[in-house]
Amino acid sequence: MSAAKERFAELVTCYLGVDGVTCPGAEPGARGFGRGGLKVDGKLFSMVSQDRLVLKLPADRVDLLVEQGHGDRFAPRKNGVEMREWLMLDPDSDLDWHELAEEARKFVGSGG
Repeated sequence: MSAAKERFAELVTCYLGVDGVTCPGAEPGARGFGRGGLKVDGKLFSMVSQDRLVLKLPADRVDLLVEQGHGDRFAPRKNGVEMREWLMLDPDSDLDWHELAEEARKFVGSGG
């Protein structure tokens, strides 16, 4: 298991029992966008893709984190089209995964 997947598994464990948070499709063989990702009220807020943490955050927050060199905008189709509200965190970033995941959960849970 990659380091990113191990760290993400810790996040999943931390969110077990949090009201409205689920991690559907975590079983092997699950398919589709966000499989095994964390969801709040059925909406995806965090996952691992390409061995990096991916989070849904406000677009201006993503802009700032990208400008500061903490990651890139997420482009799931690999065709150059980036998602404005999704950050793909750089593996070398010193940002706290738990704090970012909580920020993402609150953003998505509030309708973001």
